[in-house]
Amino acid sequence: MRAGQWLLDLLYPRKCPFCGRVLERGETGWCARCPEELPWTEPGDGKTVEGCDACLSPLWYRDGVRKGVRRYKFGGGKSHAALFGQLMAQCLQDRGTGRADLITWAPLHPQRKRERGYDQAELLARRVGELSGLPVAGTLEKARATAVQSQAGEDGARRDNVRGAYRALPGAELAGKRVVLVDDVATSGATLAECAAALQGAGAAAVTGLTFARAR
Repeated sequence: MRAGQWLLDLLYPRKCPFCGRVLERGETGWCARCPEELPWTEPGDGKTVEGCDACLSPLWYRDGVRKGVRRYKFGGGKSHAALFGQLMAQCLQDRGTGRADLITWAPLHPQRKRERGYDQAELLARRVGELSGLPVAGTLEKARATAVQSQAGEDGARRDNVRGAYRALPGAELAGKRVVLVDDVATSGATLAECAAALQGAGAAAVTGLTFARAR
């Protein structure tokens, strides 16, 4: 281990994103206990999202998974993208509905990205692309700021919150492409549906949603 990394681990010990326990030697990304305790989805647990051929997620959005997502998005846990993206890439490999040409993501509004310092969906998409060997490109923009979806209330309010908020970037090469659309969590599916509509409006042939977790 490099001296610099040893010092960082001493000052800021790495913790499991799900349970918060300090990782022991040999544990990478998460603790040895959590893989056995997390709420994994099954192959038949697909979520129906308008505009998506399928919506895939390795985990249910509850308990430690919910805490892990919050640490990733709001607790400065940028490094968790490596593990989360790895689990998503495995889910895509195991349950994907067929050939894909491109991975893209549901982007943050520029103001929100500046506040957070990173776009959590973009980091996940780039990790999935790295592991799957698929090209990754930003093809969408969030044209207007919206309230945080988790604070928007019921499904109808969530749909209203993001209606018309996303559009394809000028020059995005999407004609005939089969696109994997990445986001962190699927709850109502409203964000994925809006993004899928924008992608298909720009010529995408098919869209598969891929999120780290999904709500029941």
